[in-house]
Amino acid sequence: MTTSEKQRKQQAELHKKLWDMANDLRGQMEAYEFKNYILSLIFYRYLSEKTEDRVAKLLEEDNVSYADAWKDAEMKEALIDELLQQIGYVIEPKYLFSNLIQEIEKGEQGIFDTEMLQQAINNVTESTLGTDSQEDFQNLFDDMDLASSRLGRDVKSRSKLIAKIMVSVNSIPFLHDDIDIDVLGDAYEYLISQFAANAGKKAGEFYTPQQVSRILAKIVAHGKSDLKNVYDPTCGSGSLLLRVSKETNVRKFYGQELTSTTYNLARMNMLLHDVSYQNFDIQNADTLEEPHHKDMKFEAVVANPPYSAKWSADAKLLDDERYSAYGRLAPKSKADFAFVQHMIHHLDDNGTMAVVLPHGVLFRGAAEGVIRKYLIDDKNYLDAVIGLPANVFFGTSIPTCILVFKKCREAGDNVIFIDGSNEFEKGKNQNNLTDENVQKIIETYVSRETIDKYSYAATLEEIKGNDYNLNIPRYVDTFEEEESIDLEAVSARLKEIDDDIAEIDVELAKYFKELGVS
Repeated sequence: MTTSEKQRKQQAELHKKLWDMANDLRGQMEAYEFKNYILSLIFYRYLSEKTEDRVAKLLEEDNVSYADAWKDAEMKEALIDELLQQIGYVIEPKYLFSNLIQEIEKGEQGIFDTEMLQQAINNVTESTLGTDSQEDFQNLFDDMDLASSRLGRDVKSRSKLIAKIMVSVNSIPFLHDDIDIDVLGDAYEYLISQFAANAGKKAGEFYTPQQVSRILAKIVAHGKSDLKNVYDPTCGSGSLLLRVSKETNVRKFYGQELTSTTYNLARMNMLLHDVSYQNFDIQNADTLEEPHHKDMKFEAVVANPPYSAKWSADAKLLDDERYSAYGRLAPKSKADFAFVQHMIHHLDDNGTMAVVLPHGVLFRGAAEGVIRKYLIDDKNYLDAVIGLPANVFFGTSIPTCILVFKKCREAGDNVIFIDGSNEFEKGKNQNNLTDENVQKIIETYVSRETIDKYSYAATLEEIKGNDYNLNIPRYVDTFEEEESIDLEAVSARLKEIDDDIAEIDVELAKYFKELGVS
């Protein structure tokens, strides 16, 4: 069995376990709600096992268990200091996930209940108070309401259900010595993708399909073995930021997210993917109205903002340096270009920005036309326009595109237009981009080659001639001529059919006469 076959087999087993857990909670709450319980418990197990691993190294020469070391005041204090410095939090021995499982396995003799689990979670947060990691751990578990009546009417019934989920979480093989597989990341992405598909926008608003994420990541990472930072102003669950790190080394991650639940998921996701609390800065606020990284520039910027969202478009924002140079604000009913302007402001001079947007940004006029002209004509920032297939995102079937911007373009550089809208694999709920589809887009972006009915390298003069309308069919002709019809042949065939019918009618008349049927 090859490595990839082992990976697929183990992933299939993992996905089955996750689905079984979801089924245990199904009927008691909505899919987007029980996702929070499963992910939070997976996350707590991860934090717990990371604690055990770090403690084992710290106590390696002392030949003493964590529980015994905790009883010694001096050793306990030293352990707390080291854990806070190295991993940013502390879980004491009795609250380790493995110890909670032991209590569950004791059955009626065990002391586990949801109140004990709640105390364990509270202690994690409290251990970070007053430390550098405090902000990254605050309110992380807020979406797992262990006192919810949806879990059961009393502590006993709630504890029984949560214990069942915890035992299932405990059976997930987190570590494999024989292959390199991201079990935690895969579990997270599987849950998000499944519940995005089933819960529509409630989950889809913060999940970008992996293949689309790959395109964005490969574009901003192209030609770079190391990025000092990457930024996503609408980071959702953080999957886009982490995808960039799969293409190149990323030293620090920055993001902002409006929805508190999703903000919690983004921080969890960072920690789940072993990104130290020191190497990410995720903020919870409205990016357009309350930006948290005002004076920063980023080498890579990626985003999949909410499509045509409403925003204030307050006139005072014209004094904001993010928007002032354009002289116009994006309309109140469509914030797409407001996000673009925000990201352009934060893009470093040597950086690359890739953003997913609805097709309307390519051709809508008024203020959006003014902003588009400024970016292309005045600044020469637009580098590529990539059309994606319809129905590749959860919760919406509208066609989308990727716009790529760079501040380091030369005066004569072209803009590559790629029409990837017709190259996809049809799926049950959504259309899918195959590896080959993704690779073709990336190779064409890099080569900037004009390919018949697929791509076109346009000059700035050509774009100007189109009045800065970026609608892809203006540049990439995908029209297929219909096969010509030989009318004479069709007429001859119709005559043959008429003759055949006439002969059959004669034969039938003879049979009817013999049968005495008129």
